[in-house]
Amino acid sequence: MTMTLLFSGTSPYVRKVDVLLREAGIHEQINYRAASGTPFDPNENAVAANPLGKVPALLREDGPAIYDSRVICRFIDSLVEQQFYPETRLFEVLTLEATADGMLDAALLMVYEGRLRPEDKQHAPFVDAQWLKIDRSLDAIENRWMSHLQGPLTMGQIAVGCALGYLDLRHENRNWRDGRPALATWFAAFEDRPSMQATLPSG
Repeated sequence: MTMTLLFSGTSPYVRKVDVLLREAGIHEQINYRAASGTPFDPNENAVAANPLGKVPALLREDGPAIYDSRVICRFIDSLVEQQFYPETRLFEVLTLEATADGMLDAALLMVYEGRLRPEDKQHAPFVDAQWLKIDRSLDAIENRWMSHLQGPLTMGQIAVGCALGYLDLRHENRNWRDGRPALATWFAAFEDRPSMQATLPSG
């Protein structure tokens, strides 16, 4: 089966999918097609595949395009016999992935507030409220989820790794590592994985 992944070089949601493809050993079977855009000017190929105009989107020969990173990741996992969403810990994995994606949603809103909204319309309390969501989530991972992160590789770990990588890329000055030594140590090892090194953001 030939599939095409519509991507943006800086999208952390695309990175999640790409890391999973590499960990699953099937990324060489995928065609990659750039489809970068903004909420105000989405890429036409992305819109054709996904009415929301967002990437990633996965084009298939035998069915409609699949979009949203969590949907794509579940689909990929189904192709490799469910290695990354183990039934014995399924709802833990889904919850951890949702937490990581929620951090990304908040982090992106912070970026959009600074880049897409006119300076006189930007609202600092809104930005601070988004970071508070991230801050609480990081504390929850540090205090409740480290045993999961240190276990066998799941999609929860991949999602958290990509979320932390995005915080380093766009919000380095917030210093998410402060007060979270276990999570910082885990990420220092996780980001050295070949799949993470091969998908470092570009552009």
